[in-house]
Amino acid sequence: MDDNLYDKLRELTGKIPEKFSILEEQIDVKLQMEYFKFSSRIKKSIPKDTPIVLEEIPDLYDEKISIEVIKESLVKLASIDDPKAYRLIEAYLKDGKPELNHWTILAQQESKMLLESTLLNENQVFISTGLGGKGNMLRYFIVFIGEEISEFNDFQQNILKSEFEFALKSNQSELEEITFNEHFATMVVLIPFDVPFQKIFREAIAECNNYGNFLKPNFLVTNVKKLSTKEISEFLENNELPDSDSMDNLGIEPNDDEA
Repeated sequence: MDDNLYDKLRELTGKIPEKFSILEEQIDVKLQMEYFKFSSRIKKSIPKDTPIVLEEIPDLYDEKISIEVIKESLVKLASIDDPKAYRLIEAYLKDGKPELNHWTILAQQESKMLLESTLLNENQVFISTGLGGKGNMLRYFIVFIGEEISEFNDFQQNILKSEFEFALKSNQSELEEITFNEHFATMVVLIPFDVPFQKIFREAIAECNNYGNFLKPNFLVTNVKKLSTKEISEFLENNELPDSDSMDNLGIEPNDDEA
């Protein structure tokens, strides 16, 4: 996959996105999909001549109402083009039920985008992944495979860490975490949305291999979730690495106005 996410999104929307918002929190993709589908159903059910108003929303703190009613109410609040609705969601995020924290974050993000789209009079694109991001950067989990069955030695570990730190910093990116386990290494990195991440990884691997060809040229990368050691080991045992890098679901969610 040679295109970066910026180019992929341009293909999906038919234009270069001028405004986009990245979900920063790490929220399970299944929950995100549940929220977006539920939100879409709610919007389709609202008659254009009788939109939802704040007065119709029940008290979110009423102990008598169920979790499902609260979830529906948060989604409805997110569809109301009124700063008061946003503030109600924001308040519930601080003082509401902890088990609804991620659902409330998604409602807050949707409400924020609705208000900004109205204020700026232009559509925005919402990008959400399981691993989230920071600012204009998306978070990725990458697995690099050693050529040997044995563990990386200290010299190889230092080379891998230093070369990737340099490559990432040179591309306005950040290395958040690196671990070594048996014959593979994992990283959690933040990379700007419009930077072709594959190029960074390939060049860094090439630099590392100047010191002994100890890394396979192929790698696994996902922005859906962090893989456990067991999941990585099982994948490597049961699958042959492709000729190029492998990437999981990108998790791009266009704003409803862009879809």
